[in-house]
Amino acid sequence: MLNTDPRAGGGKILKKTGAEIFIECLKMEGVDTIFGFPGGAVLSLYDSLLKYTEEIRHILVRHEQGAVHAADGYARSSGKVGVCLVTSGPGATNAVTGIATAYMDSVPLLVFTGQVPTMLIGNDAFQEADIVGITRPCTKHNYLVKDVKDLALVIKQAFHLARTGRPGPILVDLPKDVVADTAEFSYPSKIKMRSYNPTYQGHPGQIKRAVKLIAKAKKPLIYAGGGVILSNASKELTALAQKLAIPVTNTLMGLGSFPGTSPLFLGMLGMHGTFQANMAVTHCDALIAVGARFDDRVTGKVEKFSPHSQKIHIDIDPTSISKNVQVDIPIVGDAKSVLKSMLKVIEEEPAQDWPRMRAEWLKQITEWAQTSPLNYKSGSSIKPQFVIKKINEITREINGDEFIITTEVGQNQMWTAQFFTFTRPRTLITSGGLGTMGYGFPAAIGAQVAHPGKTVIDIAGDGSFQMNIQELATAVQYKLPVKVAVLNNHCLGMVRQWQQLFCDQRYSHTIFEVMPDFVKLAEAYGAVGLRATRPGEVEPVIREALSIRRPVVMDFVVDRDECVYPMVPAGAALTEMLLV
Repeated sequence: MLNTDPRAGGGKILKKTGAEIFIECLKMEGVDTIFGFPGGAVLSLYDSLLKYTEEIRHILVRHEQGAVHAADGYARSSGKVGVCLVTSGPGATNAVTGIATAYMDSVPLLVFTGQVPTMLIGNDAFQEADIVGITRPCTKHNYLVKDVKDLALVIKQAFHLARTGRPGPILVDLPKDVVADTAEFSYPSKIKMRSYNPTYQGHPGQIKRAVKLIAKAKKPLIYAGGGVILSNASKELTALAQKLAIPVTNTLMGLGSFPGTSPLFLGMLGMHGTFQANMAVTHCDALIAVGARFDDRVTGKVEKFSPHSQKIHIDIDPTSISKNVQVDIPIVGDAKSVLKSMLKVIEEEPAQDWPRMRAEWLKQITEWAQTSPLNYKSGSSIKPQFVIKKINEITREINGDEFIITTEVGQNQMWTAQFFTFTRPRTLITSGGLGTMGYGFPAAIGAQVAHPGKTVIDIAGDGSFQMNIQELATAVQYKLPVKVAVLNNHCLGMVRQWQQLFCDQRYSHTIFEVMPDFVKLAEAYGAVGLRATRPGEVEPVIREALSIRRPVVMDFVVDRDECVYPMVPAGAALTEMLLV
């Protein structure tokens, strides 16, 4: 079939197959990496990929869930849209957990799924699943492409939706006959969707109201979430806090958006937040929420959440405002844009001695920090907090700020949030909203692909790591030097902790009686395995792991009975923290 590229102008218009159009669209969007797993419904797509291996790298994972999590880690660490490709039926349904994870944390993803031919849809054909229906509740939008003529426009819209407004995962379902059919290829340079127009600029009147409230406040507090990182607004957030001498607390997803080394930083708030952060949010008189959604792990008992404050809420998603907590000054808009506007308004106001005005408030916060600092008791066994502090210390010594930390979910995640110091955005990658076990390792693979020169470490629990441990083969095959630090307590630590505290130590099915030898398992995959069983072995193991340019699994055998504190019991107020 002889035709010319329509972008070149003149000559015959090129007819391409749907599979070729798919590849051309990805090239036009600047996609350099796809994570995926092949199958019958996507054979022609994979066949087309062979022609473009120098332009688009395909990372073959070992499970479709791993593909989506890897694309997610790639997206979070780079700020680009992550792309993955899986087959129909079970291939698509295996991807659902990863899609839901990205949806809860507002991650820009494009998930392409194969589908049976259009004439068989609804006939219970082999490997058919209604993936559009299944994922409707956990995608920002999804498409079933029924005509190859619509494919290029759909892909353009999908990328536009994924990366704009409140980002999120988009699913595009591709029937086998559609990708085999041919059509004239034309890719739109711009896209406009009549029903989709996110608001980026905050209302000037609301911004002025917010600035006046902040200026009058004696005990203001900034509560910053993942939206600050998604909008690349860390610089503006830091400038606002430092200029007005306002302390800052982060959600789990917001860690890194404000320098963890700043004297204004209070740590994470919420269920496992610091004492000073939870006390500050309870006693502040003005709460400035930026890119956060007042989720239940942050608020505790809603009726007692920040009861003395007037609340400002900045968010690009209007449906998030006053959804969980009623606010006084809502500002719909992009965090970066709104914070810039606020800083401009502040510059126009008469200068004030903000540090002096906030001195009493900052003194009170310092007293709270000294009353109950994050701590743990050392002993003859390895404490997980000690491992994380050592990883933090040694990684910074060797790599400076050129590192990325991912986590699994559970105690390992909370200890990382408490004891690792994050000073830059996109350096912590973790599953916040859905709390997906098995997320951290494939996400680390995606982050390593996006940043080949950085050190990437997955801080894992032994339970979570086993959920996607097969991706060790992916890391080894592509020579990705990801490090995994397993806090191995031979149990499902966080659930065991709840059973200890609230079930009178009845440990129902949370203790692992059979466990793999992680060192031998790593070696079986062709990776490196290291182990520490005593505190004195922790530092040498970390240093050795960081010196090796290969995938490494570090097995830290830690104290099984260690718990995460502080802890706010479910349904309790933030002031009802368990501190010991």
